[in-house]
Amino acid sequence: MRSLVTGAVLLALLVVLAVAALGLGTYPLSPGAVVRVLLGGGEALDRTVVIDWRMARMLAAVTLGGLLAVAGALVQTVTRNPLASPDVLGLSNGAFTGMLLSVVLAQASWPLMTAGAVAGGLLTALVIWALARRDGVQGFRLIVIGIGVAAILASANTWMLLEVELETAMFASAWGTGSLNGVTGPPLAGALACAAPLLVVLAVLSPRLRQIDLGDDMATATGARPGLVRTLALLVAVLLVSIATAVIGPVAFIALAAPQVARRLAATPHLSLGLAGLVGAVLLLGSDLVAQHVLPVTLPVGVVTVSVGGLYLVATLIQEIRRRA
Repeated sequence: MRSLVTGAVLLALLVVLAVAALGLGTYPLSPGAVVRVLLGGGEALDRTVVIDWRMARMLAAVTLGGLLAVAGALVQTVTRNPLASPDVLGLSNGAFTGMLLSVVLAQASWPLMTAGAVAGGLLTALVIWALARRDGVQGFRLIVIGIGVAAILASANTWMLLEVELETAMFASAWGTGSLNGVTGPPLAGALACAAPLLVVLAVLSPRLRQIDLGDDMATATGARPGLVRTLALLVAVLLVSIATAVIGPVAFIALAAPQVARRLAATPHLSLGLAGLVGAVLLLGSDLVAQHVLPVTLPVGVVTVSVGGLYLVATLIQEIRRRA
């Protein structure tokens, strides 16, 4: 029951933030004007501002924030570690490296950039798994190796940016912090089309994820195959992160914080993928509003999520240390 109430509250908050995102800007619109446009009415200029100028950015924050949070929930469920997420493990950096290579080497179009991001994310996941497989995906070794791989990839990305032309470096640097600036409809639609089959797979996989939460022996006794379920869940997580990264860059800490925030709000022992997605959408859209309209200067959304996520990470580390003491 609490989960349903939490979901309803999060959905209502998301609607409020979405209306605010469509109304705020150099040409401000009242909530009533935004609603009229969404219902098919309003002035011509209002429709242009809302539909053509602001809608893609808002939808990207909502949908891709949700995808990042779901990916984080999958990784944390599989590893049983609240500190595990695609950005901490270096998967986001790997996707960024793959996309950056496609830009630097081929001046790639969006489909090729997406393919580069997916290839980079998958290759990074394979390297981390190969190095950490002795302790399995639930070992602390996985986190340490992931952090190390992320640092190496970040250094490689910086080196590539120093070697390319200034215009390419400026574009990639701004995008590399995680940004919703310049998001347009076609890349977003392509990303969501790529993500849709993965979400279908995830819907089929969700009951099995609940089973492995009970432990491998119980999961096996109830018909699940823990090894296969974990592999598929991690594969889906890597692909979701890579798809989101191809559009908005490696936005940090949404995948880390959203699942645990959702679990605490709903007071459930397990991670709800749906609630995690709602929290991720709220966090990314709210962070973008802060980055655009609250701070003295306009910043990429990734700067805000890093600041908020850093505080969350410190609090989580302190809690883990106290729990283990």
